[in-house]
Amino acid sequence: MIFEPRWKSLMANTVGPIFTPSECQDIINIGHQQKSQEAQVGSTAKEGRHDTKLRVTTISWIPFKAMTDRYKTIERSMLQANRNHFGYEGMTITEPAQFTEYPKGGFYDWHMDADTSGKFEPPVRKISMTILLSDPSEFEGGGLEFGSKGVKPSQLVQGQAVYFCSFIRHRVAKVKKGIRRSLVMWFGGPPFK
Repeated sequence: MIFEPRWKSLMANTVGPIFTPSECQDIINIGHQQKSQEAQVGSTAKEGRHDTKLRVTTISWIPFKAMTDRYKTIERSMLQANRNHFGYEGMTITEPAQFTEYPKGGFYDWHMDADTSGKFEPPVRKISMTILLSDPSEFEGGGLEFGSKGVKPSQLVQGQAVYFCSFIRHRVAKVKKGIRRSLVMWFGGPPFK
């Protein structure tokens, strides 16, 4: 029987924020400059569909050229998290960032970020990331939860990232007050061996 090393994890928060409140506001402004759309559920935009029983949020996609330095910061942080917690080979940024806004009543029910059909591989999504852009005092509810029992990571502070394996079921609970803003990304590499 083969066991994973004890140092490996399925989830890891950065020790502190990787972006200052000012940098978070810059990302929010850049997100607002992009074309906004109602978020869909499904593997691709072609196959996606609006389903307000599963997801209520607006998103926009931030091109790499719109925040080159921020992408470099995120990539450095992801590579460090991968070295210290996940140990996947050939990890890189494979998709642009998704700027996400959850208004009061907004949520995203249980889902995985990994494509289980294999139709869209390689690269294989292996690590997902969420950076909290809002100050936690600006909203209530909207917690990021993992697994079917809703395990919650420690409360993120503004600008802090949480990395987790893309095959883990997770959700964003319903926002009760205010607006929760976040930056979501996925990182991939060669198929699992």
